Amino acid sequence: MSTTITVDGITKRYGDHTAIDNLSFHVDSGTVFALLGTNGAGKTTTVEILEGYRKPDSGNVRVLGQDPIADSKDLRPRMGLMLQTSGIYPGAKAREIVHLFCSFYAHAKDPDELIELVGLTEASNVMFKRLSGGQQRRLSLAVALAGQPEVLFLDEPTAGMDPMARQTTYGIIRELKANGVTVVLTTHLLDEAEDLAEQVLILDRGRLVACGTPADLMAGSESISFSGPPALELATLPLSFTHTTEIRPGEYLTDTRSTPGALADLTNWAFHKNILLTHIRAGAKSLEEAFLHLVEETNPHTPSALLSLPEEEARAGETRSEVPL
Repeated sequence: MSTTITVDGITKRYGDHTAIDNLSFHVDSGTVFALLGTNGAGKTTTVEILEGYRKPDSGNVRVLGQDPIADSKDLRPRMGLMLQTSGIYPGAKAREIVHLFCSFYAHAKDPDELIELVGLTEASNVMFKRLSGGQQRRLSLAVALAGQPEVLFLDEPTAGMDPMARQTTYGIIRELKANGVTVVLTTHLLDEAEDLAEQVLILDRGRLVACGTPADLMAGSESISFSGPPALELATLPLSFTHTTEIRPGEYLTDTRSTPGALADLTNWAFHKNILLTHIRAGAKSLEEAFLHLVEETNPHTPSALLSLPEEEARAGETRSEVPL
């Protein structure tokens, strides 16, 4: 399989802060590659280096065999960008925006087909500022696809979308992959990465924590997770549940191996404490649970509840554009 993106030992610092620390990986052509990490882990800096908006202090990057900065004039028309914040003129209508961006490319996709593809036909004459958050995200996706890119960067692509629009977007991503497009995805929805990506890379404080298929990262990690009232007295749990954390209010993750005896201990504890457990999951860890476990191993002083909150990463003050410069 050919390689679309190669990253070899890149480091990026902002003053005394190391955002990326000797990071290496590659992305196979025609695959979905998910970049995951806690807030401030270095995801945004990494993607901006791939896009050619930042220059690493050391190391090398190649996208489609080219340097994202030195070869930007040739490379950027071959890339599509869907950013968290679009910067689209609020008074322009959806149809006008798509037609405008398609006009920037020599081999653009038909704008009306794009509008239909992302499900905005009925809202095509609505100004951007009047669109819902989910509709604005779909319009940003249409803009990213205007030039029929060979590499597509998606930053939180389904944020604000309703379930139906999210599934439509997943279908578009799968179709793009089937047509040979390489997709680099950053998301806080771990089930999204688990469902779409062939390869997942986890960053923490600019360093590589793990890289592999979702199945690789989840393998050999049986556990029990459960839901109930928030702020339970975890110290009173049976001894086999000593490594249990509340990852979100009322949601608990443990490294306890899922056995009939452990499940019996948990339900017996809940019975005697008069606690209603609304959900118990036993078996292999989900990608989210594997992610939390891996990041906690490298950063044990960070509470689990803080690891997956979808806050915006710190940036260095530069603004990216969806326009091919």
